[in-house]
Amino acid sequence: MSDIILETRDLCRTFGGGRSLLGRRKPLVKAVDGVSIRVERGRTLGIVGESGCGKSTLARMLVGLLPPTSGDIILDGQPVGALKGRDKFTFHRKVQLVFQDPLSSLNPRKTVRQILEAPLEVLLGMGKAARADRVAELMDLVSLRREFLDRYPHEFSGGQSQRIGIARALAAEPSLILLDEPVSALDVSVQAQVLKLLKDLQRRLGLTYLFISHDLAVVETLCDEVVVMYFGKIVEQASRADLFNRPQHDYTKLLLSSVPVPGKRRVAA
Repeated sequence: MSDIILETRDLCRTFGGGRSLLGRRKPLVKAVDGVSIRVERGRTLGIVGESGCGKSTLARMLVGLLPPTSGDIILDGQPVGALKGRDKFTFHRKVQLVFQDPLSSLNPRKTVRQILEAPLEVLLGMGKAARADRVAELMDLVSLRREFLDRYPHEFSGGQSQRIGIARALAAEPSLILLDEPVSALDVSVQAQVLKLLKDLQRRLGLTYLFISHDLAVVETLCDEVVVMYFGKIVEQASRADLFNRPQHDYTKLLLSSVPVPGKRRVAA
């Protein structure tokens, strides 16, 4: 089995370019412009950049929520664009997404039990008894009490809600979990708890993460390798140590210089 679980080749996504109702031509916007990345199995690749740099558009393409304009997405050696039927269904099980806002990503009309049982039934075809056992295991994995299963999302804090979102992603037994700004809506102390949980789960379950964030301090904590995006393009890609200690691109240096780090001085130029 290859060490590369996910690969993109010259991936592009454009918006606009057509004509409005008044016949005026809309400007063509390249949200993602020729992005090629590789995600190694069992590791964490971070994608950083300011708002509007294309990282969330990239995330939506990688989980199948948005088709690319051109380029290829390859999962476990198979081009995703060519998948049909059962193979496409399997792709949606293998790649799971943890959203930025935990509360808005959970159905307010469903209990935690119903939220966690849905992927077990739909994606894995588990029976009722097996689902009950697995749901209890998932709650244990994310350090939530089992008596919470019959509560609704509005009864939980942001950190607890994000743990439920992580449990829902784990329920599908994915090969890759894509985390789109998963701690940006949380208080700093809660962020640390969720990041520790993600690291513990990766170590215990051998998970692979693609972590999207604008917060370089968070990326430095979790990621093995980092990609820097600027206006839809990759401007730098390096190991965590090289990027934070020896940045090469001026934009990367600018990002690093804007992050306050107690007791540590970084030079922007």
